[in-house]
Amino acid sequence: MRRILIWLPLLLFVAFIGLFASGLFQPDDRIIHSRLVGQPLPAFDLPAAASDRPGLSSEAMTSGQPRLLNIFASWCVPCMVEAPQLMALKQAGVAIDAIAIRDARSDVDAFLARNGNPYQRIGLDARSAVQIALGSSGVPETFVIDGRGRIAYQHIGEIRADDVPTILARLEDAR
Repeated sequence: MRRILIWLPLLLFVAFIGLFASGLFQPDDRIIHSRLVGQPLPAFDLPAAASDRPGLSSEAMTSGQPRLLNIFASWCVPCMVEAPQLMALKQAGVAIDAIAIRDARSDVDAFLARNGNPYQRIGLDARSAVQIALGSSGVPETFVIDGRGRIAYQHIGEIRADDVPTILARLEDAR
């Protein structure tokens, strides 16, 4: 019994190191799987966030064609980073609507003047109520919405150039 007690600390240390090493070498799953995928958009009707675009409602997202719903803010640096990719998606014929989070119309107008405006409609979510109902954890986030107003895909973080093919494929799958 004494021999076992002498070796027990070493065995526990080796087991701990083995557990730690296995966590280091396992590939991590960086995809966050949303429970809202496949669910209809929550009902909302938001006022216009920009001077030259109408507001946004959940009804407008049931046009029969898939589209992107981008959650952004004028004060968000990663939102500025993704702006060229959104413009490229618009150039490719993708319909994009947006929700501006905790923003002011003048700030949204200035953001769009600096970074381009790929959006058809922009709603203002002054209290983040719609953002929270969508399960969005921050800005930017982008959702692929199918033609019936159901969430088909959720992209968390800014859209980078290497994300564009995935988003285009998800839009095609949503048809």
